[in-house]
Amino acid sequence: MNNVLDEIIDLMKGAGTRQIETGVPGLSMIKGDIPAHQLAALYEPMIGFTVQGTKILSIGERSTDLEGPSYYVLPVHVPATASVHPDRHGRPYMSLGLKLNQNVLQSLFRDLPENLLPTASEHFAACEMDIEFMEAWLRLLRLSQTSRDIPALAPAYEREILYRVLMGPQGWYLRQFGLRESNLSKISEIVKWFRGNFMKPIDIGEMASKSGMAINTFHRQFKRATGLSPIQFQKQLRLLEARNLIAFEGYPVASAAYHVGYQSPSQFNREYSRFFGSSPARDTENLRRIESTRISPLN
Repeated sequence: MNNVLDEIIDLMKGAGTRQIETGVPGLSMIKGDIPAHQLAALYEPMIGFTVQGTKILSIGERSTDLEGPSYYVLPVHVPATASVHPDRHGRPYMSLGLKLNQNVLQSLFRDLPENLLPTASEHFAACEMDIEFMEAWLRLLRLSQTSRDIPALAPAYEREILYRVLMGPQGWYLRQFGLRESNLSKISEIVKWFRGNFMKPIDIGEMASKSGMAINTFHRQFKRATGLSPIQFQKQLRLLEARNLIAFEGYPVASAAYHVGYQSPSQFNREYSRFFGSSPARDTENLRRIESTRISPLN
């Protein structure tokens, strides 16, 4: 396994602290001391492979240590914060991400007997990597060096990765993502609405009705899929957008608060400080300093 991992690490030598597309559809990589503000984001549906080091991912009130080598599954868009750390030998954090493609999953389902598809799953967690699964990632990553082979081989390697996740402890989430009529898919549609309308007031009853669920069932399914209540989800989307407006688009704090849907700047300041760990003014000063250091020609 060490030889496989060493080759993956070597193929990732061009990665940096901003996510880089590899040239293989859906496959990206990142490594190093990634700033915490960059890791506070709306994460897309994906399979994450922590190659080396540790990522501590916080969704709602729950934090999960994702220590490499391991993988995890995010079946829906979800706002989260995170921090990354080198491994015990001081080697930098490194990870790969593969976007989930519902069409590819549905094609895979058609080739599998129904009794092979998982009907239950463990809670979100880091999952162990075996040698076969790691080799599948290696084959996919190798294609970044031979672009002519990508159209013919990438779909096969992607299917293998999806199959191995499907058969693992997080497989139920992958199955639910692939089934258009599953509760998770219905929640995904609501999440899509949230992403474009998070500034508007929300009507939980209306959302539940659109999903074909009772309100209590909707709440339960939403939190199971995202780790957050609908109100928490909306609040964190608002805070992420406001942070971008203040730090990088020059909005005054109060203007950003009103823009994303807050009616009270004082409430905004409290919730911003709780989510990001410092006030909007102090956080903005820190973000701008970090970004100016990263783009300085002296670095």
